[in-house]
This record gives sequence, C-alpha cells and structure tokens, in this order.
Amino acid sequence: MYTDISSEDYREQFASGAGGDYQFIDVREDEEHAEVHIPGTINIPLSEFPARLDEISEDTPVILVCNTGVRSSQAALFLAGMGYDQLYNLEDGTKGWMKKGYAIEGEMAE
Repeated sequence: MYTDISSEDYREQFASGAGGDYQFIDVREDEEHAEVHIPGTINIPLSEFPARLDEISEDTPVILVCNTGVRSSQAALFLAGMGYDQLYNLEDGTKGWMKKGYAIEGEMAE
C-alpha cells in the first residue's frame, strides 16, 4: 500500500533533508507540469507509468503528486502492485501546495 502525506509532513520529513534520498514524481501530463509544479518534482505522467517504470527506484521512498491527490493515489496503487513499498501520496496535491503559499515553478510562477 501507500501512505497519504500532507504538504507540511512532506516538507518536514523529506524536503528538510531528514528523510534522505527520495524521488518526488509529478504524475500529471506534461502540459500541466510545465504550467506549474512543485520544485524538485520529476514529471512521469500516469499514462506513461508502465513504459517508464525503470525510471522509478524501488530502493528509495517515492512521493507522488498530481493536482488534487487522485491520480497520484492511482499511481501509488499501481506501484504497490508492482512491489514498491516506500510510497507516499501527497494528499493535498499541487493545488493544496499552492494554497499554502509554498514555492512553485513553471509558467504560472514566472
């Protein structure tokens, strides 16, 4: 399975460096990611997961994010089914991240 994690908990556990190495994957489509994304995210759209599975490490925690937490939870379920066990779903998504005033990158941020 996976663990839901809030933006605050992510920032405390991972962004602070306390969580060690991890992958932060934005599962939205390329255009959405280009428009706005959380700094440090890697864009692997959910639609491309099966073809790009080799880019996702099984040895480090994987934090997944989308717009509101729905697609990222689907991605987490997919990865769990493939044997991944260090999975986190950013439950408030990019929208929640922005509402809290945290840093963003992309066309909207410029």
